[in-house]
Amino acid sequence: MAVETPIPTTSSTSLGPATNEKDAEKLRFIDEMTANADTVQEKVLAEILSRNAETEYVQRYKLGSATDRATFKAKIPMVTYKDLQPEIQRIANGDCSPILSALPISEFLTSSGTSAGERKLMPTIKEELDRRQLLYSLLTPVMNLYVPGLDKGKALYFYFVKSETKTPGGLLARPVLTSYYKSEHFKSRPYDPYNVITSPTPAILCADSFQSMYVQMLCGLLHRLEVLRVGAVFASGLLRAIRFLQLHWEELAQDIAAGSLSPKITDPSVRDSVTDILKPDPELAEFIRGECSTGEWAGIITRIWPSTKYLDVIVTGAMAQYIPTLEFYSGGLPMACTMYASSECYFGLNLRPMCKPSEVSYTIMPNMAYFEFLPIELAAAYKGEGDVHLVDLARLEVGKEYELVITTYAGLYRYRIGDILRVTGFHNAAPQFRFVRRKNVLLSIEADKTDEAELQKAVENASRLLEPYNATVVEYTSHAFTKTIPGHYVIYWELLVKGSTRGMMPGGEVMERCCLAMEEALNTVYRQSRVADGSIGPLEIRVVRGGTFEELMDYAISRGASINQYKVPRCVNFPPILELLDSRVVSGHFSPALPNWSPHRSG
Repeated sequence: MAVETPIPTTSSTSLGPATNEKDAEKLRFIDEMTANADTVQEKVLAEILSRNAETEYVQRYKLGSATDRATFKAKIPMVTYKDLQPEIQRIANGDCSPILSALPISEFLTSSGTSAGERKLMPTIKEELDRRQLLYSLLTPVMNLYVPGLDKGKALYFYFVKSETKTPGGLLARPVLTSYYKSEHFKSRPYDPYNVITSPTPAILCADSFQSMYVQMLCGLLHRLEVLRVGAVFASGLLRAIRFLQLHWEELAQDIAAGSLSPKITDPSVRDSVTDILKPDPELAEFIRGECSTGEWAGIITRIWPSTKYLDVIVTGAMAQYIPTLEFYSGGLPMACTMYASSECYFGLNLRPMCKPSEVSYTIMPNMAYFEFLPIELAAAYKGEGDVHLVDLARLEVGKEYELVITTYAGLYRYRIGDILRVTGFHNAAPQFRFVRRKNVLLSIEADKTDEAELQKAVENASRLLEPYNATVVEYTSHAFTKTIPGHYVIYWELLVKGSTRGMMPGGEVMERCCLAMEEALNTVYRQSRVADGSIGPLEIRVVRGGTFEELMDYAISRGASINQYKVPRCVNFPPILELLDSRVVSGHFSPALPNWSPHRSG
């Protein structure tokens, strides 16, 4: 399991003894930034405001040449994406005047958007790549404190790009990871024994996701005895890779046995990238057939890649629901969540990357942007007008929750990200946060408001009833069904039945109990609406056939979503997606009774 004590080595820092002098330098940088968090923040804000003093946006609010916090807070309003859309649209249409940033906007980074649809366009500047690269460079020195010998092997990471689009003005619009993988920072990165990946760069850069995945998996199999860690950006991406192996192991084994690449791989640069390593290896092919042909997938990661020390995946927030499935496929390997980032900004890193997923806290690096925090009790009441008191990074209180507000070098000013964070402690003078949830409510029929964290908890509660049947919920989404009166929550579940009972789904009575267990875990307003008001009908679980959420992802990708940034929407309202889900339903179940509710209790 996870190693929590730093390994004794050479150069001492407050984080622990570094493996080498290069690591020590990076760890000392983390110490310096976090020890002087408030001073660094003051300097960052002054840099941003002085550089962008002549921009249309800053001049609109009459800052003059002021770069101090007090003037900034008094004059610049807090905004959302909707507020900035006119400026962003002008830049997208080709207006090159300094609207938000004095430096030219180099491209737009597309966010994954919301279940409602439209992707957001986030302006960025060239130097942001350097800032992101700096944060990446801190991850390995921290990991080396906890996991020895990562320079003695390779990493099997599944990375993907999305083909970019262009705005009417000719600027590229693409996901942040596509931007990074296509940059010289990634393509021309110097050799680093601690960061050798099995995937050839042409395979990562191939826009055809099948060809990219096929060759990345093939190379992972060819290097299987050298692989020390397995990962993807999000947990869902790693599960997609395992699913790919389940579907294509025969063809992969055939290629390995013959030493020749499948004709399905048509991209010349991708084919060339495996020429030197793909040689006939009947023994390896036979091993893969032996492991995959039985249909037993428990522990498949450690069976095929036996030296794997940990999984490198994000399993915080909505990704937490994948933890049991990853444990099943990995035989209980530790899961490392290393960094916290978004399209708008890279924020910080996890200084204890081998902690349990439930204990992950991220330390925001104060040099990345200027950070302010809206107390959660004010966030709920704020209607977008009037003054609101935002708290500075170094003045947060442990145990409190805040909404993150950022001011970036690329031209976002007091921009609401929508992430809710809870302060768990401090490293030096810099606060550490647990990611709680995205701000938006997912489900609402009437007065009830159910958010992502609450829905996740309800699914976890109910799924415990499946344990005696060796079944787990591998994917879910939801919909507020209002075509009937009263309306009700519909939860779509895809189940995985493990071991010898494979194919035997839990019966109707069990699934009905799951419906009721979900209702019992929902908030008091929901239960009051069910019990006292009759304004919400019984919750319904619709079980969909295996592979349905794969189809959902394929559909989203066909409409322009990024394979790296794709996250299963926890609520869906888009008619074609609902039609797809409903056409794959194998059984439907309703809550058989009313949940507990009493007017005399608050819960």
